[in-house]
Amino acid sequence: METAALLSLHFDPQGDLLAAARNCEAEVFLGAYGNTRQQLEDEYGPYEDASVFIAVAHAGGDVLGTCRLIRPTGAGLKTMHDVAREPWSVDAARAARAARLDLTRTWDVATLGRRRGLKGPGKLAGAALFHGLVQAIRANDIRSTVMIIDQRVRVLLAAAGMTGQPLPGTSPAPYLGSTASTPVYRHCAEAFDQQRLANPDAHRLFNDGIGLDGITVPPLRDFVFRQPQPALATAS
Repeated sequence: METAALLSLHFDPQGDLLAAARNCEAEVFLGAYGNTRQQLEDEYGPYEDASVFIAVAHAGGDVLGTCRLIRPTGAGLKTMHDVAREPWSVDAARAARAARLDLTRTWDVATLGRRRGLKGPGKLAGAALFHGLVQAIRANDIRSTVMIIDQRVRVLLAAAGMTGQPLPGTSPAPYLGSTASTPVYRHCAEAFDQQRLANPDAHRLFNDGIGLDGITVPPLRDFVFRQPQPALATAS
């Protein structure tokens, strides 16, 4: 039986927990969209150094849900690269300007999903991931987010008061196993204010973490991304 101490939210996990988060990502996206591990490696490999994970895990290390974020680096953001190719083929720089995106302060929500059939506190894994995303936004002063989202998921999030605006020039189209996905963006402060008005209960859950019973959430300072330090050379 799951207890309050058994589930925890983690930002930027490392080691075995990071490997478990990657396994969860692979299994969730294989089940949902038929994406193989090799396909995920091909798609996200160019952004490996810029990827940061959020995970909901058992104390034993089993990850129930995970989110991959891509930080703004020299590699760019996957969403912005992908909208420049088929099936959208838009001018990504022009779309960013039209959307008022500062790409130096924009993070890409590349993947987000949880395992099916969860029980107890695990049923809140999805909500916990969104709370973790909100905390990461606050801790890292992220102005905006972009993502390519399946239409079915977009409808569910809209019901919770979380909506994204289509990137200018884009519309729903097939993407990585999804029959219809849309590239979207949101300016974070506006999104929080909109959800507060549209769905106060969801806002308390996603933004404030109120109702995440049975899931331990670390303090805001633990959501600050810290660039890994290079290993010191040792004398031979």
